[in-house]
Amino acid sequence: MRPKLSKNLLRTKTLEARVNAIEHEMIKLKAQDAGLSIAELTRRSVLLKPLPKRLSKITLATYRELVRIGSNINQLTRATNTAIKMGLRPPADPEQLKQLQELLQQIGRELSQIETEVTDDDDIDDDSDSEDWE
Repeated sequence: MRPKLSKNLLRTKTLEARVNAIEHEMIKLKAQDAGLSIAELTRRSVLLKPLPKRLSKITLATYRELVRIGSNINQLTRATNTAIKMGLRPPADPEQLKQLQELLQQIGRELSQIETEVTDDDDIDDDSDSEDWE
């Protein structure tokens, strides 16, 4: 059960604004890109609260790949630790695995600090400019 909000924080007032179909679609897309509802986008915009940084397709794909790599490193680390405990030759050098994990975490931190925003139009498109690379 949700905790009750004080009367001052409870949202009881409604704002109404008229927009045309194109403006509505643009607002809806902007809210989706920011991961917010239209109401929350409007509140943040009007009240000058910072909007969350939108992640480009490239950034999202990079995060996903980093997660996959991290998962592989964790599996290799687990296999290495098991081999060491059993007195067998480990499949990888534990120190190198530790360095890889640290490097992966550093890359993730640096990615999250990127200030510039790449729009979907700037993303790499495999089909459109292929003749430029020939």
